[in-house]
Amino acid sequence: MHQPTSAFPISAYQQELAQLIQRHAPSEGIHVSAVAGLHFRRISHETEPAHTANVPSLYVIAQGAKAVTFGDETYSCDVLDCLVTSVHLPVSGRITQASPGFPYLSVQLEFSLDMIMDIIKASQQKWDGKTGPGFLVSSSTPSLLDAVIRLIKLLDTPDDIPFLAPLILHEILYRVMQSEQGSIIRQFALIGSQAQRITKAVHLISRDYSKPFLIEELAQEVNMSPSALHKQFKKVTAMSPLQFQKVIRLQAARRIMLTEDLEAAEAGFRVGYESPSQFSREYARLFGRPPMSDVKHLRASMNTPEA
Repeated sequence: MHQPTSAFPISAYQQELAQLIQRHAPSEGIHVSAVAGLHFRRISHETEPAHTANVPSLYVIAQGAKAVTFGDETYSCDVLDCLVTSVHLPVSGRITQASPGFPYLSVQLEFSLDMIMDIIKASQQKWDGKTGPGFLVSSSTPSLLDAVIRLIKLLDTPDDIPFLAPLILHEILYRVMQSEQGSIIRQFALIGSQAQRITKAVHLISRDYSKPFLIEELAQEVNMSPSALHKQFKKVTAMSPLQFQKVIRLQAARRIMLTEDLEAAEAGFRVGYESPSQFSREYARLFGRPPMSDVKHLRASMNTPEA
């Protein structure tokens, strides 16, 4: 049983969290748990940048370190750092500290805006009205770690999960919303807020990424002026709407080439590019290599045995 959080050193929480993750993630990669939305990561080597589209989630690093690039900013994320993504965002992550004897370990907890709205209603928490980024890094707190550990321990008593997991999940989100990330999350759950309109714009672009769009039409869809949409969209995603669409397209093309073995030109057309040369140029700018060279490199790295 945990001691009171005020008397329990945060390093002890870190050690217990790392031990739990190692137990539930005994091998490399991502491990899905019996608690909905709760995942574990174990990586035993430093990695090249991996480009992903993050879903609304809380991440806590228990061991190792990583660098996350969001827009033009790169954040160094260390042990006990807490990463919150409040809207679907394309980001780049690179493990910077890991080895077979000291693997990178982290826990991810996905959440929905409905959960956030429930907490706002129950706690009557306020929002300052400002629009902020959809991604933030800060330090974990003992009370947050205590709740995360208790949620993970439910995996040892599966019969308790249906009843207790939702309660602990709400506690975790409540703790997050009491911290500096609170206003960042609240803005996306409040009807009529600029951030909620941007969330809708993100959804529309992500859903129809292969189709061209006019900023004026998108602005009308989300009930904003074109200038306000452009400004607020960049605040939340660190990109303009067109830049956001480009990254989503290129990530989709990379995934298609890996899974369907398509040539670069065909993948480019599939995601909305009309010019193969433009596709190759923009792909290389984002991923560091031309399309087919990048895919060949990725396949080779996937087939490399662990040290």
